[in-house]
Amino acid sequence: MPVFARRRHAFVLALLLPFAAPAQTLPRPAEFYFDRDDTVAAPIVVVTQSDDEKAIALLLRQRDRGGRDADKATAQLARIAMASGRTDTGHALYRELLARATVGGSLRQSVAWNYGWDLYRAGDVEGALRQWSDALSGRLAKPAWAPPTFALALWKLDRKPEAVRWYAAAVRTEPQQWIDPARLPALLPDWTQADRDTLAEVQAAWAKDPPAWP
Repeated sequence: MPVFARRRHAFVLALLLPFAAPAQTLPRPAEFYFDRDDTVAAPIVVVTQSDDEKAIALLLRQRDRGGRDADKATAQLARIAMASGRTDTGHALYRELLARATVGGSLRQSVAWNYGWDLYRAGDVEGALRQWSDALSGRLAKPAWAPPTFALALWKLDRKPEAVRWYAAAVRTEPQQWIDPARLPALLPDWTQADRDTLAEVQAAWAKDPPAWP
């Protein structure tokens, strides 16, 4: 490559690099993840109307009334917005919740867990990983959802050695469950088949070369 072309290439790279988003940094997996974490790893549901428009009307009423269910109503509104393609509204509602001081403890973690899945379904795997990491951050609990969920996201982001290390944590925790990929539909009934197939790829990579602990 001529000198001028090399310099121009370097100049373009210098312009682009400051705008590149850094990859989400995760801690190394712990040894075991036994906690069920049911208060965090579950959809936030206040009303059960099957019709979205009726559900939205009820949720807006609950949100306007305030009280302890107002934040949960906002979270469900955010999920409905994301699922129906109104992603800007969904992002705004989720960010409002995460920024508000009244959202604390397990509710904040649950909001982050739910937002992570909505981001993942919208194709923002990096953003999903960030929210799931926030749902895990600073906690003594070692939730069972973390190893397979992080393994899925990291594999999709082509961070395959990290994905295999997280899958290994699931195997260490419950070897009889996670060694056999045929068990994935029973273990992850709420996941899509495509996501279970992706995790089966992680399992195959783990089986081929299981990482040592620690």
